[in-house]
Amino acid sequence: CITIKKHMRNKNKKYEIDINATQDELKASYRRLCMLYHPDKHRDPELKSQAEQLFNQVHQAYEVLSDPQSRAIYDIFGKKGLEVEGWEIVERKRTPVEIREEYERLQREREERRLQQRTNPKGTISVGVDATDLFDRYDEDFEEMPGGGFPHIEINRMHISQSIEAPLTNSDTAMLSGSLSTHNGNGGGNINMTVRRVTSAKGWGELEFGAGDILGPLFGMKVFRNLTPRCFLTAQCGMQFSPRGVRPSCSLMTARHLDQNTMGYLQWRWGPHSSMTTSVVRDTKTSHFTLALQLGVPHSYLMMSYQYKFQDEDQTKVKGSIKTGWFGTVVEYGAERKISRHSVLAATVSVGVPQGVTLKIRLARANQTYLFPVHLTDQLLPSAVFYATVGPLLVYMAIHRLVIIPYTCSQKQQDLELQRKSSEVDMVKKKQEAESAVRNIHTYYTQIKSNCLIILNAWYGKFVTDNSVRQERAQVIDVTVPLQCLVKDSKLILTEASKAGLPGFYDPCVGEDKSLKLLYQFRGVMHQVLSADTEALRIPKQCKYTTTTQPLYNHYSTLTTTIS
Repeated sequence: CITIKKHMRNKNKKYEIDINATQDELKASYRRLCMLYHPDKHRDPELKSQAEQLFNQVHQAYEVLSDPQSRAIYDIFGKKGLEVEGWEIVERKRTPVEIREEYERLQREREERRLQQRTNPKGTISVGVDATDLFDRYDEDFEEMPGGGFPHIEINRMHISQSIEAPLTNSDTAMLSGSLSTHNGNGGGNINMTVRRVTSAKGWGELEFGAGDILGPLFGMKVFRNLTPRCFLTAQCGMQFSPRGVRPSCSLMTARHLDQNTMGYLQWRWGPHSSMTTSVVRDTKTSHFTLALQLGVPHSYLMMSYQYKFQDEDQTKVKGSIKTGWFGTVVEYGAERKISRHSVLAATVSVGVPQGVTLKIRLARANQTYLFPVHLTDQLLPSAVFYATVGPLLVYMAIHRLVIIPYTCSQKQQDLELQRKSSEVDMVKKKQEAESAVRNIHTYYTQIKSNCLIILNAWYGKFVTDNSVRQERAQVIDVTVPLQCLVKDSKLILTEASKAGLPGFYDPCVGEDKSLKLLYQFRGVMHQVLSADTEALRIPKQCKYTTTTQPLYNHYSTLTTTIS
């Protein structure tokens, strides 16, 4: 039972309701307690503050007990059961056994999410493919070998890396990472342990310990510090113990915000690959631009890249870059697109002298990345560039049309059917409530129809232009009367929320995109409006809507008959 103590006048007295209390008994007790603890009954500030707390507790208790599902959850698990995330998507009208099973499932998912957030696992798998035999073929050599008519494609390199994090305290975090690599039959691996401590809001420091089968033990230290709100500094030093001796290294990087979207970097490295690098990075909502210059031993280069971001739901990006230096010149271009909720697919073509032509395919899913660099030719051949560009595009279009789109539509349809089935009983109830509300306000509707703003016809739901789809016609309801009753002072104002919750409305097509279409008359002139389900609406506003004539009303009258 629910117990609410009366903290005024008689502190020992308790108001209780039985666990099997009906809704009428619950409502009567709620009204009595609201009258007792209403803050307006007290003038003393202290008593008024106590009354507000008790009044809020009574209201929260009533909200839980008046909802059948919340009440069942509370009766089984208590207050902690209501704190579990995910009940809002669970089918209502379930038995206590089903609710207990659902609670256990949600608890397991919650623990898995917590573990995922705490460990933050990241991994990369790279598989290098040597396909130079497709283009760099020597016919005289193949004639001497049996089966030489088929090109030889092989995997010549692989790389696997994985890392996890383990929070030790609120300011300390341990990170464990490892990697394995192989190239043309030769390989090696290493493992690293890093401990990071956040010293303040302005900086952190970390210590790194590593060991490998080729380079030997590693000891390093890294420090990060915010110098000003627009500038930060990173310093790193390390010592690699190899069979050839100790290899010290050091690097220093400073960065500064040049404006809201532009960063400038300056980096100095000392060690086996000493260099000085400066770069400018500009990142906006629609583009990403990078310009970098490095002077060092043995590599010096100038690099420029640009990426354009399309504002679509698939987050499509196209990019291109050019890099030139002592090693030669490399031009890269490619595209990236989101293919599912957690997956991003990218393809890049690299054309360089003397590197040749390489196709790089990258698939990122959650925190895991899969790389497939395919080396096509050591020479700069137009045929290799053509097939590296057109081939992945045609394969993606075929897979997207034949596999991804049907699968996505099938999953969406299954989810829609499940959502409709789970809300079928609730939809019938809401439909009856809406029809009852329309009957109750019809008398008021006849009284206010003399306003300057008159709703002639209004429909809510999913509109279908193809009249041959007969099953779609029942997905629109007439809401002329409820909308007219919402008109106040010759104005109709709807906020940014689903219109299915308005008086006299209900959801005729659960899970579908809905809209509101209405025809109204204001000061003798007719107008038409089409508004999305969650879009704010304010009429009249003649500057945004098309003014129509009498024939349009006849057209909508015909459409009303067709929908009916």
